[in-house]
Formats: sequence, structure tokens, C-alpha cells
Amino acid sequence: MTEQQTANGLDVHDRVDRYLRVSGLPAGNARVVPLTGDASDRRYFRIIPADGAPLVLAVHAGPIEFSRMPFANVARLLRQMPLPAPAILGHSDELGVVALQDLGDVTLQAHLGASSPTEHAALYRQAVALIELLQRRGADLESSQYLPYGVSFDVEKLSWELDFFVRHFLEGYRGISLSGAERSALAGEWSHIVQELAQEPRVLCHRDYHSRNLMLHEGNLYVIDFQDARMGPDTYDLASLLRDSYVDLTHPDVDDLIAYFLALKGQFDDGDFRRRFDLMALQRNLKALGTFGYQTITRRNPVYIQYVPRTLRYARLNLHKYDRFARLLDLLASHIEELR
Repeated sequence: MTEQQTANGLDVHDRVDRYLRVSGLPAGNARVVPLTGDASDRRYFRIIPADGAPLVLAVHAGPIEFSRMPFANVARLLRQMPLPAPAILGHSDELGVVALQDLGDVTLQAHLGASSPTEHAALYRQAVALIELLQRRGADLESSQYLPYGVSFDVEKLSWELDFFVRHFLEGYRGISLSGAERSALAGEWSHIVQELAQEPRVLCHRDYHSRNLMLHEGNLYVIDFQDARMGPDTYDLASLLRDSYVDLTHPDVDDLIAYFLALKGQFDDGDFRRRFDLMALQRNLKALGTFGYQTITRRNPVYIQYVPRTLRYARLNLHKYDRFARLLDLLASHIEELR
């Protein structure tokens, strides 16, 4: 990777060393361990001092204005709930560095392979309960001072995500050439989906709530990667969690967790919520396929290829479940064998 530099010419490692010095943690007395990054241009380092607790440094591509960063704004909102998230320990605008509480390396995804069925169920109930808390307290704390209340999953955003699937998965990753008639027909199908989703009950959403953005720390789940929080359908985060591209959940588990979520909200499902959940899950899975195609072809990052088959299975499930998707199924399955 090309080293990222600030305007004054410091590369990433220089910036880490300088931040440690100005923070009273001399680089010579601390181990600096690179961590696996996310899909952004940030880089992460674990700092292990000779004495004291470890911390994590998020190093941005260049200088930052921390007070105006969505991450900082949303973190303040989450603390008011309170929703468990890593504590912000310090920052340097000039160096483009944010210091965070070290939550360890165990994501919910990583822990599931080593957990018992009982532990698995308990962690997912905890994850579902955090969604209910986010929605409930998000409504209580609504204010123009917090950025998420000024952005939403509206028709334009939801449509853009489905077009992203066409551009980066169908055309980019699979190399499919769509006819003009097919493009027009897909646009009509997308319009029906996004118009319906945009009219659903609107709540505060994490925006990317899945097993890789939930960290297990001292027996409890913590939420990370929350900077893109916004208003959206009340099914959005739940669909992200239970139709997660990174994890297989059984149908009974999904049914039980949906029922648990509704019980927390004092509601019951007369069939409408499940229908809305499935619609949201389909849109979310198609958008995820677009992301995987983009990462693979445009960013030349093949790590996401392994998650394509599971995501296609989830999409196929809902495309075949509802007669309303018959036309969309025909359009997509004519090019994507896994959906047939």
C-alpha cells in the first residue's frame, strides 16, 4: 500500500510515532502492531505500552477536523443513549489520528465459530436488544445537533444502492451486458421496492449493523463503524444482522430473533413486519453484492469474494418466496445462475 502522508510530508508510521510522543507514550516504550483495516482508507494500529492498557489508533489519509467528523458526532449521540461503543481517548487533527479504546480482536463473526449454541443465542439476543435500544433512545434524543437526523434512506439513496449493484456486481464483477429493455425493466422493479421502503416507519439506523461491526469485549458486545448512522426503515439494522453476508443463521433462529425484537418493542407480527423485513433484506443483500463487486474489481481487494455465494443464497430465498418478485427474479436469474 502506498504510504499515506499529511500535508507536511509525514508518512503513516511517522505520524503514529509523533502522536505517541505528544501523547506521553514514547514510541520506544510501546509496541506498535498493524491491524487489519476495513474497506475504508483508514489504517489501524494497536499500541501496547510497556505499562498501561493498550489502545488503538485510527490513522486517516490526511489531516482531520475532529470536531466536524461524523464519527465524533455520532459517538456523542451513542454515549447519550448509552449504546456501548469504543471510548475516544484522544486525537490529533494535524496528524489525522484518533485514539480509541482497544476492544480486542474478537468480532461477533469470529466468536461464533468457537461458541456453544447457548452462547450463540445469547449474543444474538444481545445484538438484537442493542437495535431496539438504538431505535428507542434514538427517538428520544432526536436533535439537529446530531448528523444522523439530517440524512436518511430515502428514495434517492435506496435507488443509488440498487444501481450500485447493477454497476458493480452485474456489469463489473460478472461482466454482464444488459439490454436497454432489461435496464428499463430493472429500473421499474427498483422503483417499486424503494418507494415502499422509503415509506416504512423511520428510525435511527446504524447503517452497517452486522457481525463484523460488533466486537465482543469482556463478555459484552460493542458497536463499531457507526459513522454513517442515519434515519431509515425500522427493519434496516435487523435485516443487516439476520441476513448477514458473513454468517449463516438457521431459519428458526431468524424467526426467533425477529419475534424477540418485536417483543422488546411490545409488538407482535401479523405478517406485515416479516414481509417488510424480507423486502429490506433483499435490498440490503443486493447492495452488499454491489459492494463486494466494487471491492473486488475497482479496489482490487478479493477478500470479499468468499461472501458472494451466501449473499446470493439470501437474495434467492426472498426472490422465490414472494410472487411479487416474479418479474425481478426472471430478469436477474437470466444472468445469475445462482438465483434460479
